[in-house]
Amino acid sequence: MRMNSIILGLSAGLLSSTAFAGDVRVMWYSDGVEGEVIQDLLNRFMKDNPDINVILDNVAYKVVQEQLPVELEAGRGPDIARVTNIKELADHWLDLTPVVADPAYWQTNFGDQFDWMRPDGSKVIPGFMTQLTLTGGFVNKTLFEQAGVPIPADTATWDEWVDAAGKVQQSQQLNAAFAIDRSGHRISAANISYGANYIGGDRLPAPIDAGTKAFAEKLVNWVADGRMNKEIWVSASGTTYRAGADDFINGQIAYYYSGSWQVANLASKIGKNFDWVATGSPCGTAACTGMPGGAALVAVKYTKNAAEVGKVMDFLGREDIMREFTERTLFLPAHKGVLAGKIDYKTDDENVKASLEAFLKASGKIAPNAAALPAWKWGTPVYGALVTRISQVMAGELKLDEAFVRIDEDIKAQVAEASK
Repeated sequence: MRMNSIILGLSAGLLSSTAFAGDVRVMWYSDGVEGEVIQDLLNRFMKDNPDINVILDNVAYKVVQEQLPVELEAGRGPDIARVTNIKELADHWLDLTPVVADPAYWQTNFGDQFDWMRPDGSKVIPGFMTQLTLTGGFVNKTLFEQAGVPIPADTATWDEWVDAAGKVQQSQQLNAAFAIDRSGHRISAANISYGANYIGGDRLPAPIDAGTKAFAEKLVNWVADGRMNKEIWVSASGTTYRAGADDFINGQIAYYYSGSWQVANLASKIGKNFDWVATGSPCGTAACTGMPGGAALVAVKYTKNAAEVGKVMDFLGREDIMREFTERTLFLPAHKGVLAGKIDYKTDDENVKASLEAFLKASGKIAPNAAALPAWKWGTPVYGALVTRISQVMAGELKLDEAFVRIDEDIKAQVAEASK
């Protein structure tokens, strides 16, 4: 994979807005093969537009989550960035309306998600979703078959999934039965399935409720009895994200809860080692929901080359380019025209085809409380408080009741700080 820059840590200078006419710097992270695909597409753009030099900085996700916000607050940043913390940083995005060729095209094809990316009440065009995502589970079918354990039905609860994976763990002598990404966003799907609602009547965060507490207690108990992979959660601190994909890829767990963005990653790394498939989301007492979301490619308003940024975004947002990107990355598309047509995913892997079908099917089960969160300003502070404090309980640093108090305090403090 050819990259103009491969970066594990960034200096302020590298994150600063481009100073040279004709240069457009793009900060990009990858879950699977999309970095290779976007570089190929940008090379094509530069061949047709030799006066514009696009520099792709492929960085670790941690850089996007932790370093980019600091730079943006200082009035610096790349010209374009691929981000998931879209709403909270919305004040930093450039309005593309004056610099794209056809704003009506953007509204028609990407407009359904604009409110995910812009300040409340705003009408700007900030960018587009590179893909839509949905959280959900993956099952190692081969391990279940070897253990003689039936794969739970579509309507199975979280308890039933963990019980089944636990039987596979015992039979196949696995270190853990299952794993969930170390992410407040990931566990929010389950919280909502147990009735949680994060959004208060005033649109500010509501105190954590019985639904959130119910699933948090389950997580802590599953760690205590050895069925949930503890290390993924306690080996990092604060809000640091850590995926559990490697344990699933290496056949060390029977069930993995993550999301649709993992499909290409799993396909490329598992190969023919075992059979696997996506499962949708387990049920709670109120729903069987996943968490919708995605990554957005946004323009940063501190750019000094807005016209060139507009040309790059117009190219990447074209229907034929978005279709190719979708088909090669195995993502769920966010472009209305692509969704309306035939999508020819570039794979012969039956595991992949079945998984994409499962996620498309699960998209019809999204609960209203989950559907409301991508456009809500305060999602990120809530996710961060959840993962930080629940991890401390798993590590033995807090009692669960103490963690619930701290979560509410953390969220209130972040809202107060942001409202100054």
